[in-house]
Amino acid sequence: MEVHFTPELEAKLNQVASASGRGVEQLIREIVEAHLDRDQWFKQAVHKGLTQLDDGEFIKHDEVLARIERLFRP
Repeated sequence: MEVHFTPELEAKLNQVASASGRGVEQLIREIVEAHLDRDQWFKQAVHKGLTQLDDGEFIKHDEVLARIERLFRP
């Protein structure tokens, strides 16, 4: 696989890789893997939340406000 970057982005990648003591390819692999993991987690969390809504498992707006007030009141 080959990916092309603008000169500006390539310079940023080189700078970050150099500062972290990693090679650019390693840095890019880590960034892509972290993004894909985060994307998968997000999609699962959204699916879980929608399922909970469908099942009637939610807190009404007024209750959320009351809980927040209790947290921040002395």
